[in-house]
Amino acid sequence: MSFIQCSKCSIKLENPPTARTIYCSNCHTYNMLIKTASQSSLGHNRVSRSISCSSSLMINKEIRNSGCSQQRSNKRALLVGVSYKGLKYRLKGTVNDVIKMEQFLTQQRFLFPKESIRILTEDQQTAEDIPTKKNIENALKWLVEGCQSGDSLVFYFSGHGIRQPDFIGDEKDGYDETICPVDFRKEGMILDNDINSIIVKPLPAGVKLHAIIDACHSGTILDLHYIYNRKLKNWEEDIPPSGRPPKGTNGGLAICFSACEDNQRAMDTTVFSDKGKHMFSRKDMNGAMTTLFIRAVKTHADITYAEILDFMNNNISQINTKRGCLKRPCIRRLLDIGLLQEPQLSSSKDFDVNQEFKL
Repeated sequence: MSFIQCSKCSIKLENPPTARTIYCSNCHTYNMLIKTASQSSLGHNRVSRSISCSSSLMINKEIRNSGCSQQRSNKRALLVGVSYKGLKYRLKGTVNDVIKMEQFLTQQRFLFPKESIRILTEDQQTAEDIPTKKNIENALKWLVEGCQSGDSLVFYFSGHGIRQPDFIGDEKDGYDETICPVDFRKEGMILDNDINSIIVKPLPAGVKLHAIIDACHSGTILDLHYIYNRKLKNWEEDIPPSGRPPKGTNGGLAICFSACEDNQRAMDTTVFSDKGKHMFSRKDMNGAMTTLFIRAVKTHADITYAEILDFMNNNISQINTKRGCLKRPCIRRLLDIGLLQEPQLSSSKDFDVNQEFKL
């Protein structure tokens, strides 16, 4: 095994023979490798300029999915879809969700540069873009690295979510919420506490983060201080018995749309797809929340945060009430059928939900 030196922090990194980029976990920089003609037959590489979001250096060769454009953009997104291939709890719609979300962000309305969007799915070709626990955590660090006033950040996750007992007493319901990377059986889940520490606490003034989490038990997945009560139309503080934990931002604003309450499950379904016919077709399967979120924004100009939340909940409610004698929630839970999820909105601050949704 040969080694290279990180062009930013100078740490020693392993250099696999077929690698085109090498990620440095110490400074979260992507080092681009370029084979020279004299080295190609020997399998050696040399390091070109690092691809670092905090660097002003320009590069001549674009690397798709590096997460950095040649000139730093004030818009950056991380899209993660985990399908758990080969496992009995495989999800069919997560890759479809990521594709739709990328198209949604790059449309004319929001204009996120493709070069500023990083995608992690099991279909990616490079090892650092597989949604393992380590890669997701590193990508979350990349998302907020070097962010400054005026930046708009997006974290999207489609996959499994799990609850587990809270042993430090900072959860109102006594449970930590988690997201499951592809290797969670070996490496464990990513806790809401960890997500908060990585992408919420560092946010400086003037930076806005939107998280869109399509997973079970995701209501408070970012551990934000406020949860919006759409029935009472007000914000409620999420304070555990031990008192309000220090989980706010560094002056910025974090907002999260999640697929359901902490005690509910989110669904993969074809009910809201354009075709809505092939019940078990992977091609038509999507997360219910993802489909409704995108549809709400696309079909309503100047839509507000409250209106997005109402649109998603109302559409799910309409599906449930069409089930005849099975429309009672208690019966549906007993039979384990239907869409019992209620999308949630949480925030680090109690902002005006009647303002226009903007990214």
